[in-house]
Amino acid sequence: MLQPVIIAGGSGTRLWPLSRSGFPKQFLALGGNETLFQKACLRCVSLGGDQVANQPPVIVTNEEHRFLVAEQLREIKINGTFLL
Repeated sequence: MLQPVIIAGGSGTRLWPLSRSGFPKQFLALGGNETLFQKACLRCVSLGGDQVANQPPVIVTNEEHRFLVAEQLREIKINGTFLL
């Protein structure tokens, strides 16, 4: 069984003014329709194969970003588990 874990933390200071503390860079769509976070989640979902069962990703994030995470997972139709 494969259990993907995505760490989606950060303070949003390095890509200012695009990213900021309430909306760090992993939640921005840079160079495409999906955000960096969504692209990571989609890659995790595609990891499974015939020999390996793939579980939904566990997302480790800040409490203040939990709604961003939930909304972005909903947009790409992926269920995930949160660790705050």
